[in-house]
Order: sequence, then structure tokens, then C-alpha cells
Amino acid sequence: MRPSQSADGVELLNIKPREMETLSPDVETQADRKPEFKNVDIENLSWRNLTVTVTDRKTKQQRNILSSVSGIAYPGEVIALMGPSGSGKTTLLNALAQRHVANPSGKVLINGKKGSLETHRTISSFVEQEDTLIGSLTVEETLNFAASLALPRSISRIEKRARVSRLIKAFGLEDQRHTIIGTPIQKGISGGQKRRVSVAAQMITEPRVLYLDEPTSGLDATASFEVMSLICKIAREQNLIVIASIHQPSTKTFNLFSKILLLSQGKTCYFGKIPGLHAFLADLNMPVPKHTNPAEYILDLTNTDFQQMDEGPSLEYIHVSWQESPHAQQIIDDISTLRGPDLLSTKAIMPPGVISQTITLLHRSWIKALRDLFVYWIRVAMYLGLAVMMGTVWLRLSPVQGNIQSFINAIFFGSAFMSFMAVAYVPAFLEDRAVFVKERSNGLCSPTAFLLANFLMGLPFLFLISVLFSVISYWLINFEPTAKSFLVWIMWLFLDLIAAESLVVLISSLMPNFVVALALTAFANGLWMCVGGFLVSIPELNVFWRYVFHYIDYQAYVFQGMMVNEFKARTYDCATSQDGGSCYCMYPSSSQDSCRIDGTSVLDRYGYAKGKEGQWIAILIGIIVVYRFLGWTVTWFRKT
Repeated sequence: MRPSQSADGVELLNIKPREMETLSPDVETQADRKPEFKNVDIENLSWRNLTVTVTDRKTKQQRNILSSVSGIAYPGEVIALMGPSGSGKTTLLNALAQRHVANPSGKVLINGKKGSLETHRTISSFVEQEDTLIGSLTVEETLNFAASLALPRSISRIEKRARVSRLIKAFGLEDQRHTIIGTPIQKGISGGQKRRVSVAAQMITEPRVLYLDEPTSGLDATASFEVMSLICKIAREQNLIVIASIHQPSTKTFNLFSKILLLSQGKTCYFGKIPGLHAFLADLNMPVPKHTNPAEYILDLTNTDFQQMDEGPSLEYIHVSWQESPHAQQIIDDISTLRGPDLLSTKAIMPPGVISQTITLLHRSWIKALRDLFVYWIRVAMYLGLAVMMGTVWLRLSPVQGNIQSFINAIFFGSAFMSFMAVAYVPAFLEDRAVFVKERSNGLCSPTAFLLANFLMGLPFLFLISVLFSVISYWLINFEPTAKSFLVWIMWLFLDLIAAESLVVLISSLMPNFVVALALTAFANGLWMCVGGFLVSIPELNVFWRYVFHYIDYQAYVFQGMMVNEFKARTYDCATSQDGGSCYCMYPSSSQDSCRIDGTSVLDRYGYAKGKEGQWIAILIGIIVVYRFLGWTVTWFRKT
């Protein structure tokens, strides 16, 4: 496969059907063997009487958000889906792409035949409206990782990199090859260039059909024209079918499209070439005025939100006129006569499996974690500041009975507030999740690989945080001054942070909204603090709270583990009178005759027994596993 030169010298991909490789059609069957389609031309894509029905929330009645929409697309054509907001553009695009649509009916045909979901996913790619890209990666790295996730293992690394290089040249991104996409604190490429990267990432599999959801969203007129003109050029050169929903293009951009499918209230108002649109509207006595952007005119014509009852012909008139027109009937007749080669499965190949996906995602996450300050480094700095504050507030506590409560307070603060601060992980996880949702919808990544990579990536950073926090705070406070106790403290803190981050993953997967996830995570941590055994000791805790929440509270096991670590082998001096003649011990213990308090007496007061640390560790690990499993379950069933 060799790149070809366009008229203006831009190197373009010379995509040939016989070289087309498949990717996984659905995340639920990533491990299955997939068919490879060879020596096949996609001669046409058609859809007949597509209808999507939903239940109205207010009336509880069935209503159509798409009604009997039909059309045909041929290779080299770029079709614009247009219409006012709520007209059904995105729904139609999802239905054509065989994505998740409620109660669809009708047919989507390839070469005049109904293809399977697997076939549609194999020959097509979908570009989301939002540029869901990882800002800390460069353009080249973004495409390299897309190739690693999308392309089967039978394609060599050299060929994958060659495809990436050709795409970078084809989309005019050569000068931005090593420029990062951009983060809130690091400037990257422009908005138009981001759109080109998003499209290029989906072109890595060399699809025959490309679906674009609002490719010019958020771009000015110049950038919109730049993006669409490049897409149109590549579609013609590579003989691709491109179907794009677009809201309100400029006149220059509007004239780039091969055909227009105009929707309103889920019904077709027109489908065909732009000159035919002018003729159709003229026949209805609604000609496009001179010196007027036709895109704006037809949107005003079909927009019912602000239309007055006495403002010209009704929308229903346009709908009926189109349905009764010879053009609409000709489309139906053409669909019934479409023919083309069968898509035959010639051999089975293996797409990247869960292990390969996990390795790729780990590599990508590692680069992101090193470069993006918001992922872990802000949290590292935050925890270091917390360690200094904690260490200087409880500075060098001496082992006397008057400081026992201060030691306990410091243990509670060190365990509970460290886990509470895990709420800072919510935005980073939601960003990763947004990228995953996009990749999953295109069959590139499974929930197992995503969450496994997320878990493994967090371990070294959480361990680093645990060590740095402990090195500063533990010795400043003067906890049990032995190496063994220090290492045990780090272990409990490490498990505490893993559990806290696992809770964040679960809640953020269940409620992928920043404000809601943040609020629920904070509420859950507040609940765990209340029932953990510090504010109210276990023997005195209300039966309901003890049996319903205390025993599933990961903070409770961390707190009691740290308590045992501090008090099981340490003694504290009792208070003596000024003349040194009498001694008063706050806790009764076997050493009070020596004017000392055994730390075990403090544990008895809180109801903590020695020798159960192994059991607590096992329970804590079990809670982590349950959190992660529930997070995986929610992610598996939640498609958005």
C-alpha cells in the first residue's frame, strides 16, 4: 500500500479494500475471533424506513424521534445531516452506525444486503462530537496508541507506525507531530487541529465508511471550512463514504457536501444534491433568496421552536411534499435494486486481547501520569503539605498519658483525612473514563482492560504518596519509633489509599458527573468517619450503624490497625503529683504500680484486640476487590 499525491501535493492514504483489517465489533466479545473481509468493495450504503421510537416522559405515550427516513450513499460522497436542534440528526447517525439506539426499526444495507453488527463495525468508524483526547499526549503518540488498540496483532509495529505517519501527512499535521494536544495549563494544538486528530485516529483502521457527529462543533467558520474541506478531499481520494451531522455551516462549507439530508421533527424534508434542494424549494414557492446562506435559510424554514403560525407554509406541508415527490419515490426504488459483492468471511484473525489492551493503556496512562500535573503530582504535593501540617501540629509528642488522646487523634487524622483527600482523583478518572467510553463505542477497548490498567497504574503512585507522607509525618509526631512499626504504618496507609481510590472509581463509574461524583464521594467518606470507631468507640456505637455500616467501613480497619500498631507494645508515663509521691493513671493496666500505662489498656478501651491484623488486612483487601468488581460491573453495563 503506497501513499498517493493529491492535486495540491498533500500525501494521502491509498486505502484498498483487500488490505482492510478488522477490529473488534463489540467490547463484550473482544476475545472472540473476528472475520477478515478481503477483496471487497463497499459499493453503496443505504437505509430504508429507519424509525426510532421512544416513550415520552410526560405523556408516557410512544413517539417517533425518527420517522421512515431513507437514503443512499456511494463511495466518494460526503453527506450532511442537517436540521434544527432536536430534529434527530444524532439519532440517525447512531442508527446508521449501528450504535445503541432505543427501539429502532427499518433496514441499514451494505451493497443492498443487510449486514451484521460485526460487519458494520468492521467497515466503519465513528468520530464523536467532542474531541475526547488525552491532552498530555502528542499528536503522534495519540495516533500510535489508537493503532495499538485498533489494529490486530497480525499487523507489525512497523506497518502501524507507517500508517500513523501517512495519516499525519494526509491530515496536514506534520508540523504538529510532536506537539501535545493541550491541557488546562499547557497550550497545545488548535481546535481545528484537534478535530483533524480525532478523525485521523478513527481512520487508523482504514474504514470504508466514516460517521462524524458535529465535526465543526466549537470551531469558527475558517476552521470549520478547513476541517471539512480536508475530509471531503480525503473522501474523494480514498473513495470513502462520509456521513456527517452538521448544524449551521457557512456557505463555503455547505457547498463542499455532495448531498444534504434535511431533517425536522425526525422526518425527511429533503435528500439529494444541493442544486436539487434549490429546485425542490422553488417548486414549493419557497426559493432560497439571493445573497443568503442556504444552510441558514433551510434551518430557519424547518425550525418549529420559534416559528409563528402565520409565517408561511407549515412544516407538515414540506414533509408531505417531499414524501409525495418523485425524488423520494426514486430513492425507495433505487434502494430495492441496489446490488454489490457479498462480504465474505475468508479467515479468522485475532484483535488485540485484554492483556495487549491493558499493556497499551498502561503505557498511555504512564505517559499521562508523568506529564499531567493534575493526575497525581498535584495530589503528591497536597499530601506532602498535609504531612508537614500534621507533623508540626502534633510535633514530637512524648509518650506520656496526657498525649495518648493526641496520638489517637493523629492516627485518626492520618487515616481518615488521607482517604478523604482521594476526592481529588475524581476529575482525572472522569477524563480517562470519557476517553474509554469513546474507544469502547468503537470496539477498541474492554471494561476489563480499562479498569485493570487504571488499578495497576495507581499502585506505584499511591505507594509513593504513602512513603513520602509517612517519612515526614511519622517521625515528626513521634509514633512508635521502630522500623517495623514504621513499615506497618506505611502498609496500612497504602491499603487505605487504594480503598479510597477504589471507592472513587465505583462512584464515578456509577455517576459520571463531576459535581455529583465529588459530592457522593465526600458524603461516603464522612459516613465512614462517623462509624469508624474513633468518634464513637465500637462498644458504644449504635447497633444499627455498627452492623449495617461499621463492618464494611474500610477506614475502620485501617484505624484499628494503626491503633494496634501504635499501642500494642508501647507504654506511657502516668501523671505524678508535684512532690512525686503519688501517681495517677488514666487507664488501669498491669503496669500502673510502676506508674506506667500499657498501650494495650488503650486498645481495650476502644475494643480492639491484638493478633487480628491479618484478618483485618484480608477484609480490607476484600473491600477493595468488591469496590473494583462493582466498578467493573457498572462500567460493563453502562454504555455512556
